[in-house]
Amino acid sequence: MSSDQRFFDFLKERIGLDVGSVGPAIIERAVRQRCTAARALTADEYWHTLLGSRDEQQALIEAVIVPETWFSRYPESFSTLAKLAAKRLAAINNMRALRILSLPCSTGEEPYSIAMALLDAGLAPHQFKVDGMDVSPLSVEKARHALYGKNSFRGQDIDFRERHFTAENDNYRLSGRVLEQVRLQVGNLLDPALLASEPPYDFVFCRNLLIYFDQPTQQQVFEVLKRLTHVDGVLFIGPAEGSLLGRFGMRSIGIPQSFAFSRQSAPEPLASFVPTPLPLPVQQPVRSVAPPPVRSRPFATVVPMPQVAANLSKTIPSDAATLLANIAALANEGKSAEARAACESFLRSHEPVAQVFYWLGLLSDIAGSALEAQGFYRKALYLEPQHPDALMHLAALLQSQGDTAGARRLQARAARSERAADSERKR
Repeated sequence: MSSDQRFFDFLKERIGLDVGSVGPAIIERAVRQRCTAARALTADEYWHTLLGSRDEQQALIEAVIVPETWFSRYPESFSTLAKLAAKRLAAINNMRALRILSLPCSTGEEPYSIAMALLDAGLAPHQFKVDGMDVSPLSVEKARHALYGKNSFRGQDIDFRERHFTAENDNYRLSGRVLEQVRLQVGNLLDPALLASEPPYDFVFCRNLLIYFDQPTQQQVFEVLKRLTHVDGVLFIGPAEGSLLGRFGMRSIGIPQSFAFSRQSAPEPLASFVPTPLPLPVQQPVRSVAPPPVRSRPFATVVPMPQVAANLSKTIPSDAATLLANIAALANEGKSAEARAACESFLRSHEPVAQVFYWLGLLSDIAGSALEAQGFYRKALYLEPQHPDALMHLAALLQSQGDTAGARRLQARAARSERAADSERKR
């Protein structure tokens, strides 16, 4: 029942999801869950239920989409936005409010991070407005509720929580001052008429979404994004999507780790944006480490980084496990130079492990060194042939370079690994 192509095609049509990008096991699990919930005994019975109920269609989409986000993810993007916003206001002589779009906005962490970053940078509330949009009504409703648990606050720099949230039992309530800057709504990027009546946006955030589409859908979505972004605007994307934007004629604005692109000639980087190398921080206990900013798999259950680090600590010396934890913390804070140095230090003093080569690949990917990134991903896969993130990142790189067959082979390997892991979890 679960491998029925009809359900794959339905999700492809509705939300653009390419089954090869996540593996069929994720979708199969969601279909099984919905079959049980709908009390359907056969695939045909559930299929007829699905076709006849808009609520069930949305329920299946919700079962596939598992949000994985947190506040100030990729922090350099937000500091870049704040400085570009000040320049943009000066360029338009403060004649109107800046318009910023976040989609998919998931459960609200990204659009609220945008608003907090601009307020903290000194912009007045009347100088900007943020629109957040997502295909999931459930996620949008959670965003409107604006009550967040500790998992939404990761990394060491969470001072913004003291400024913009109040504690409420074990959770944190966002302040009304931030809420007033953000308008949330349900919408689908596959709709060519999306926001057609709205003026273009000065800044658009669309991160870690294009990598889950096939090439025709990527092109379709990019045309919508291009229409939504002002001719002088900036589009912020995910770390693994830079090569895709380059293929569509966009250019990096030249600010490291901002993942920001323009369709005009790249603006001159601001001198204050050049990162100053920092010494490695004091090594932290494994249990306090936040997940690294790897390309998330929003259609799958993501294993928390503390659990990964704990698993590694069972097979390598404790000092090596601590260094691995430190690498994760540095990467999560966007400190690429320091994270790379920590990886190289690890390889000089310990036996190589796949996770270190994966991080080196990701850091090279972020820096735009595709060939170097491929080499590191392949080293990770030599040591751990089914490393899921290395498989998916390398597949994305190959696809962006036109090697569709190679990308498909890696995606198939990742899918087999996911099915095996799923079977193991059921035992």
